[in-house]
Amino acid sequence: MKKILSLFFFASILLHASAQQEFHSDIRLSNYEYPFEVHFLKLEIQRESYEMAYMDAQPEKSNGKCVLLFHGKNFNGAYWEKTARALLEEGYRVIMPDQIGFGKSSKPEHLQYSFAQLALNTKQLLDSLKISKTAVLGHSMGGMLATRFALDYPDYTEKLILENPIGLEDYASFYPYVPVDYWYRKELKTSYASIKKYQLESYYDGNWKPEYDEWAQLLASWTDAKDYSRVAWNNALTYDMILTQPVCYEFDQLKVPVLLIIGTRDRTFLGKNFLTEEQKGRVGRYDKLGKATQSKIKGAQLVEIPDTGHLPHIESFDSFIKALLDFL
Repeated sequence: MKKILSLFFFASILLHASAQQEFHSDIRLSNYEYPFEVHFLKLEIQRESYEMAYMDAQPEKSNGKCVLLFHGKNFNGAYWEKTARALLEEGYRVIMPDQIGFGKSSKPEHLQYSFAQLALNTKQLLDSLKISKTAVLGHSMGGMLATRFALDYPDYTEKLILENPIGLEDYASFYPYVPVDYWYRKELKTSYASIKKYQLESYYDGNWKPEYDEWAQLLASWTDAKDYSRVAWNNALTYDMILTQPVCYEFDQLKVPVLLIIGTRDRTFLGKNFLTEEQKGRVGRYDKLGKATQSKIKGAQLVEIPDTGHLPHIESFDSFIKALLDFL
C-alpha cells in the first residue's frame, strides 16, 4: 500500500509539473487568446515605431460612460475579463490597453520608460477612439500609472479608482539605488517556481488557489522564448521606473474624485530582499497603507476588503465590483 501511495504521489507531482509547462508563448503572446477582440495602435516614441495592443469592449445598451483599466506590472489586459463583463452589463464602454512592454504590445529594445510617457501613450489611444472623458481604474503598477494619468490629464479623468496600487510608499527611500542591470539579471532567472513563490508570499499571503495559476503560468510561458531577454530587459526598465518615479508625494495634488479599494492582506513591497527582518515587518502593510493614503487625498473614499491580498478583482470579486459600481 505504501508503495502504491508513493507511486501515486510521484505521478501527481509529474502531472502538476507538466501542467505548469504545457503552455509556451512568444513575447507578444500571439497564441494566447484575449477575452475580447484585440486592436493595435501605432505609436512613434523616441525615434522608434511601436504597437500598443488594446481591447475596446462596448455594451449592448450604453450608458454613455467609459472606464479605462490599467493592468499591473505582472499582468496584462486579459485579467480584467470578469470586471469588464460586469461593467458592460451596467452599460459602460471598457478600454483595456496593454502598455508598451507588456502583454501583446511591442517589447522595445531600448526605451526610456516613464509613467508620463505611458500616460501620454494612453491619452493618444483615447484620442484615437474619440474618448474625452473616462473613469480610470489602476491596479498594482497600474495604480501608479493611473495616478500619473489623472495628474497629467485631469480633464480626461472623471473619477480615479486605485486597487491595491503599488507605490503607496517610496521604496527607494528604504535602500540604496539598485541599477537596471541587477533587475535584468534577476529577470533572466525567472521561472514558474520563482513567480509562484513571489506571488504566494506577497500577493496571497500564503493562500494559493488553483485559479491563480493562470496568471503565474502566463508570465512563465515566454521565459524559454528565443528573445525572452528583451522581455527581461523591459521588466528591468520598468522596475527602475517604479523605483525612481514615486507618485506618493503627489497624492495631495489630485483634483478628481478618488476611491481606494484595498485588500488588507496584501504585503507587496518592491525590493523586500534588501531589507532587514525588522524592516520587512513594517513595510508593504496595506492594512495601514490604505488609511494613510486616504488621509493624503482630499475627499478620498476607502473600501478595505479583509482576508484579501493584492488582487481583489480576482480574489474577492463580489466585494470589489460592489465597491467599484457604487463609486461609479
